[in-house]
Amino acid sequence: MKQWTKEIEINAPIEQVWMLFDGSQENMQKIMPQVVEHKPIKITDEVVGSVYRQKYKEGKRIEEYDIETLEYLNTPHKKKLKVGFTLANMFEITACYELSEIDNNKTLLKYTATNRALKWFVKLFLLFASEKVIIEFLERVKNVAEA
Repeated sequence: MKQWTKEIEINAPIEQVWMLFDGSQENMQKIMPQVVEHKPIKITDEVVGSVYRQKYKEGKRIEEYDIETLEYLNTPHKKKLKVGFTLANMFEITACYELSEIDNNKTLLKYTATNRALKWFVKLFLLFASEKVIIEFLERVKNVAEA
């Protein structure tokens, strides 16, 4: 299994940043433009256990998978969303977004991603996986939230 954790300071209020993760498909697409569909399948009152069907465009291919909410916290000064899904029956992936209010106009975003190969032959891909995608994602969130 491979894990990456990165943090970035964003010059925007925590609610403004949170909207990009905990809102509509339209808001999500601002930071994840490859997501072409994000539909609720099962919604729970406590959010944890909710499942969304997501379609993701990679080149000309569209991958479809179900994303389950594994952890959820929404308080005025701290927010957390952790989701998990299986991609193409080859990778088990989790993504965890933790937001902490620094002050009224500053938010710290901590992003942790894990990727576990489910087949022996894809383990090689993970050996060469870099944190470049993680860094680019954090920069995109920062740019969109500060715009």
